[in-house]
Amino acid sequence: MIVEVLAVGTELLLGQIVNSNAAEIGRRLAEAGLDHYRQSVVGDNLERVTAAIHEACGRSGAVIVTGGIGPTQDDITREALCAAAGVDMVADEEYAARLARWWERRGREMPASNLRQAQHPRGAVLIPNAKGTAPGLRMRVGEAWVFALPGVPQEMLPMLAGDVIPFLLAESGAGETVLVSRVIRTWGESESRVAEILDDLFTVARNPTMAFLASSGEIKVRLTARAPDRAAAGALLDPVQEEVIDRLGSRVFAVGGEPIEAMVLRLAAERDWTIGTAESATGGMVAARLTSVPGSSAVFAGSVVAYTADLKVALLGVPGAVMAEHGVVSEQTALAMANGGAGRLGVDVAIAVTGSAGPDAQERPAGTMVVAVRTPEGARAADLKMPGDRERVRTYTTTAALQLARLAITGEWWGRR
Repeated sequence: MIVEVLAVGTELLLGQIVNSNAAEIGRRLAEAGLDHYRQSVVGDNLERVTAAIHEACGRSGAVIVTGGIGPTQDDITREALCAAAGVDMVADEEYAARLARWWERRGREMPASNLRQAQHPRGAVLIPNAKGTAPGLRMRVGEAWVFALPGVPQEMLPMLAGDVIPFLLAESGAGETVLVSRVIRTWGESESRVAEILDDLFTVARNPTMAFLASSGEIKVRLTARAPDRAAAGALLDPVQEEVIDRLGSRVFAVGGEPIEAMVLRLAAERDWTIGTAESATGGMVAARLTSVPGSSAVFAGSVVAYTADLKVALLGVPGAVMAEHGVVSEQTALAMANGGAGRLGVDVAIAVTGSAGPDAQERPAGTMVVAVRTPEGARAADLKMPGDRERVRTYTTTAALQLARLAITGEWWGRR
């Protein structure tokens, strides 16, 4: 059975709310082994919502609709379901009484508009809502099952897990298979180059399938297999994963979900090393990534953000002569920042960043960034050329700084292993 997801809400189209429901529903459908090919968003317009439901039901065996079942005038999913199925709206007096009791227990008078939540298309089955007042709905529209769920994630997710997915598994028999994905994470090569290296594997891939994902400077290769159980899926994934890693070599730094900032902290902790940052162009973004990891205080000591040349001298001890001779955006200045940061912060590993993030050039063309890392075993700097606008340059450089810190801590940067 193919399951489609339709989100209702003009606020989603305007970008006022991020559609986090779509990602979570997709993840849970995949875990359940249910085929899921399409997601779409439609605004709060009765004709457009009705048309979207018609279209989805024409190509999918089940449609999960989120949003539009609240009590206000712009909550029109129930009306759209009536129009799509060609049925009338009926009132559920028992649920109306339950709503009244819900408000009464909270010592508040129920607005009359809340009685809309006791209405449903004829033939629909109500799905209990343990977290709110709007019940979900399950009904047939043509040959497809349609589920209408609240847009509030805290209300939607329990209904999805407790009612919708078990129902779909029972109807489709999809529970007889599982979908298992593995993500091979790489750094240091472009998405197009990674795709070229793996082109023949991608071309013949059927089960498992292969996909390429670019994310903040990392390139991820996702392998997905369908099988009767996880062990069988693993047997399909193992040889392909091995071949991918063999071809990509040192570009691969992880398989799975550990973010690079957590990896850097773990690697440093294994050596009983502390970390600090000395940042200019990134303005503390490297430190922010490291401190986003719970427990980072066991390894991370602090950060110096020295944006101006004067503060690089005063706070990090960078010799003015170095900047005068080589420039602020130089490997020599970055190395001096790293050495100064290590001394001033009293850390074993210092990560330093300077550069010309743009949009205007500073000494060197916009996008020119320099990262240096100093450890007890050595120090090295890298001159990087980052694409995109200012924020993209800074984001990519932050990832690069963490990756270079990984290489320095493990000794790979100086060829120790």
